[in-house]
Amino acid sequence: MRSVGRLVDNCPHTSGWDSANGEQRCRACGTRRFTGYGALRPPGLPATLTPPSRDKTQADHSAAYAISRTAVHRRLGRWVLGRAALCPST
Repeated sequence: MRSVGRLVDNCPHTSGWDSANGEQRCRACGTRRFTGYGALRPPGLPATLTPPSRDKTQADHSAAYAISRTAVHRRLGRWVLGRAALCPST
């Protein structure tokens, strides 16, 4: 067994494992493996959600609008957006 880093031991766990009370312990370094617990997810597959096609279309339109507005702002620059301050009122 050799030390790597400050507090980490590098043990290949070749000396075997002792099992008791839902855990296994390495005989050389004392590393514990817990074996007596169940899965955290409930049994069965999760329900799939598929949005209706009109929601997909609305999302596409909203995304296209947001992208086009961003492109206009970047192309024209800040001075165009503030033109009301520069133009005389009529």
